[in-house]
Amino acid sequence: MTAPSGAADATVTWHDPKRYLWLIGLLVPSLPFLSWGLVETTGLGAFWWTGLVLLYVIVPVIDQLLGKDTANPPDSVLARLEQDRYYRWCIFLYLPVQYAGLVVGCWLITRGGLSPADRMGLSLTLGGVAGIGINTAHELGHKKESVERRLSKIALAPTWYGHFFIEHNRGHHVRVATPEDPASARLGESFWRFLPRTVAGSLHSAWRLEKTRLKRRGKSPWTLRNDVLNAWAMSLVLFAALTVAFGPGILPYLVFQAVFGFCLLEVINYTEHYGLLRERTESGRYERCAPKHSWNSDHVTTNVFLYHLQRHSDHHANPTRRYQALRHFDEAPELPAGYAGMIVLAYFPPLWRRVMDHRVIAHYEGDVTRANIQPARRRALLARYGGAA
Repeated sequence: MTAPSGAADATVTWHDPKRYLWLIGLLVPSLPFLSWGLVETTGLGAFWWTGLVLLYVIVPVIDQLLGKDTANPPDSVLARLEQDRYYRWCIFLYLPVQYAGLVVGCWLITRGGLSPADRMGLSLTLGGVAGIGINTAHELGHKKESVERRLSKIALAPTWYGHFFIEHNRGHHVRVATPEDPASARLGESFWRFLPRTVAGSLHSAWRLEKTRLKRRGKSPWTLRNDVLNAWAMSLVLFAALTVAFGPGILPYLVFQAVFGFCLLEVINYTEHYGLLRERTESGRYERCAPKHSWNSDHVTTNVFLYHLQRHSDHHANPTRRYQALRHFDEAPELPAGYAGMIVLAYFPPLWRRVMDHRVIAHYEGDVTRANIQPARRRALLARYGGAA
């Protein structure tokens, strides 16, 4: 593995240039309040759709305008950087703002006199907050401290995606960039085909992992010690409380924001390992996950909003490493845009294939057989790019 660029000859006088930019991430859970304020100020109901505009228009444009940041924290400061609790509070604060926004959003949908279009826009904004909240849960769920792991489940409750806590840590990180991983997209596989496969596959994997863990302890899976069930129980309690508070009319909107939220997670999953494959060694096992097995991006805006999620190679190499200390690797394959821009492309398979398929082929030096290929598309891809069936 090549040493990360910019790590040499550093001293402990280094200061994080993004230190206070991480607070911008709190703009996301504040979106319901921002939308409400803009509507009250302007009288324009279009501002209930602020979440979608930010996710799909504003951030991708700013990403391209501001460009990339490939600078790394030097090795000499990594330990100090990870121990700085300021960065943890940037993550912790997401949750109370997220839940306050959800409660206010429910009140506005049921009591605010909104039109059907306004309620739809606000629900999508709430779903965007919940979807980015899964990324917050992702950061917390990898940590060893029990408080952070519990907070991860709380962040997942609004989307009913508590099983992600199990599958991502003990499933995806083991099987990443292999055909067995439901969260690794295959060359030629559209997002719309990937979506049901990853949702069903991740759920099945999480249940199987917990069932196996509990069986080793002589326990039935039907217990609240099952981390899948206790995570879902938190979602059930949350939805029940909101239904009691705001009436059964809020349920369709809660379900809608939850579905949009976890679909937002899965479209990001789609971009992270598309077409990448770990080779098998002589022993028959897959090679160790390396920087070449994750698509990365150093577009600074999306990295600030997603807590360096786009430095995905270092995350897979060091899952417990905190976001502020994640590094850029020169040898990692690079996306042409930030995740915010790439997820827009993913919704349109012909555009996605035009942008990404040739990059996968180039990554494997023209040998398509080295890629993780969608089985149904294998013959067509081999015919197009060469290789034996």
